[in-house]
Amino acid sequence: MDMAEGIIARFRTMGISRGAVLAGHVLASTILTMLGVAAVIGVAVALGFRPNAGAGEWLTALSLIALATLAFTWLSAALGLRAKSVEAASNLAMPLLLLVFIGSGFVPTDSMAPGLRAFARYQPFTPVNETLRGLLTGTAIGHDAILAVAWCAVIGLVGYRWALRQYDRDPTREVRLLSVGGT
Repeated sequence: MDMAEGIIARFRTMGISRGAVLAGHVLASTILTMLGVAAVIGVAVALGFRPNAGAGEWLTALSLIALATLAFTWLSAALGLRAKSVEAASNLAMPLLLLVFIGSGFVPTDSMAPGLRAFARYQPFTPVNETLRGLLTGTAIGHDAILAVAWCAVIGLVGYRWALRQYDRDPTREVRLLSVGGT
């Protein structure tokens, strides 16, 4: 919405870091998401979830959730900046939500059909889910923690770089192309 309403054009004329506006948006979204996570954890405990994690495991689990949130927020910011309208921006990241359901969050991957199992095992949310499950319930984590952090780092870096590139594109060039007859 900020891109469409012109405030970003104003920020571009100011002497601030090109990534500061994006970083502020991403940081605010990450904080809001973490507040939502705290509410979900509170409800889960109120409903009877009793993790046997100690303080270290909780800190690690919350750090992983924050890292995954930051990574996917950067990717979502890049997708939003790529969109041509506010409505499109709000819907471009929706396919990412499907990854949550096509993973080990609800059922073990071993119980899935072979093709779906292969996809579910190697997508980003499965190692994050397995690491969080292991940290909070005391089950084995194996190499899932390394995979989870690696996925988050790659997705975050790609999202960050792509978002900066989208932010830096010249909006007047796109308007000129459209007015000359481009699509």
